[in-house]
Amino acid sequence: MRRNRKRSGKNKMRFSTRNIFFTLIGICCISMFVSLTFNINGGPLKNVADYVFGPMQRGLNQIGQVLTNRKDELKNLSKVVAENERLHKQIDELTTENSTLKLKQYELENLQKLYELDQKYPSYKKTGARVIAKDAGNWFDSFVIDKGSKDGIEVDMNVIAGSGLVGRVTAVGRHSATVTSIINDTCNFSGMMISTSDYCIIRGNLMTMNQDQVIPFDTLKDPKDKVTEGEQVVTSNISDKYLEGILVGYVTTIKTDSNNLTKSGTITPVVDFEHLEEVLVIMEKKEYN
Repeated sequence: MRRNRKRSGKNKMRFSTRNIFFTLIGICCISMFVSLTFNINGGPLKNVADYVFGPMQRGLNQIGQVLTNRKDELKNLSKVVAENERLHKQIDELTTENSTLKLKQYELENLQKLYELDQKYPSYKKTGARVIAKDAGNWFDSFVIDKGSKDGIEVDMNVIAGSGLVGRVTAVGRHSATVTSIINDTCNFSGMMISTSDYCIIRGNLMTMNQDQVIPFDTLKDPKDKVTEGEQVVTSNISDKYLEGILVGYVTTIKTDSNNLTKSGTITPVVDFEHLEEVLVIMEKKEYN
């Protein structure tokens, strides 16, 4: 019985709510009909319509405005994303182009230096070569070039780069060759002071290169003390492997040996032995009469 009474109460409530809803709709429809038929623009009917439908209309307007604004925002966002992607692509292209231009400029500068070096020693026939491999470590004390016997390269041909002497060819294959530079520990040769023509022995030394970027020299006879720091040092005419007159570097330090007869010191090479990419191979060797 109680369940039936509850169900009956719920049905009455639903029925009452439904009746009220449809009654209000009916009143609104009648009000609109009367207002349109008799052209009633004011009065109680208008007030009732404004009261009932005003908030609904304003809510719908606000929803419509929000949706319109959201649509515009999404459209603008799509444009911004597309523009951002376009700019990123343009930046990537410009970065690549800039890197290419820098590389070309660097290569051009290297070629310009080689050309100037070539003009510095016009009496020697030369060929250009690229460095394609090197030993482990920071220095180019031993490295491989992309020219070999098929290009006329032979053992003991001198190699130059930058402003002066790099070293000499010590091994040759058909398509490549190995160069041992003057800073290598195994290297020693006769050098000469430009201002006095006095001879000395120049020795490769990776330890002093690591410490001060210099190589040592010794056995210099300079009784009149004319050789000072900054003196140019070149390959001498009595060198057994190197052609005469190729610039090696500049005297950095000099001191009198304990025997009071000779002097020794250090030389700063003119070649950058940390960065070698292109070199010139002199296509002739030291000859003895």
